[in-house]
Amino acid sequence: MVSLIFFKQEYLAEVSYTLDENQSQFTATAEQSIQRIRERDDMNAFPIIILNDNRPVGFFVLDFGDDKLDLTDNENAVLLRSLSINPEMQGSGIGKSAMLQVDDFVRENFQYCDEIVLAVNQRNESAYHIYKKAGYTYNGKTRMGRSGPQYLMFKKL
Repeated sequence: MVSLIFFKQEYLAEVSYTLDENQSQFTATAEQSIQRIRERDDMNAFPIIILNDNRPVGFFVLDFGDDKLDLTDNENAVLLRSLSINPEMQGSGIGKSAMLQVDDFVRENFQYCDEIVLAVNQRNESAYHIYKKAGYTYNGKTRMGRSGPQYLMFKKL
């Protein structure tokens, strides 16, 4: 069973898996994301662990900082970033299941938040389809990311 919890330092080693060259161009690793949050002393970014049967298998960040304003005008939105699943567990539905649970996790822990936004590289078709299946909407807006054009997606809560 897939579930989401706030990051615990004790799980860092288990989510410090290596992403292949293709995936690395689209997302940051858990280690990189945690380091960036610590360096910036970022109180608006919340690292999240994806558990499968209580075993850490994935990671993402819920970011309430100003970066979200590149994707939306909504001050009450959260930016979902740096999603990854352990390569050994990919293809088993964990990513989709986790993305379906983000809504309830955000509602439960951040009551003022009424929208989730994200940007996905146009070449990252598997991620794009996971987000679509999880109810995220793409309405034609794009932006240039570090690895090329990105679809801007959102989900109202």
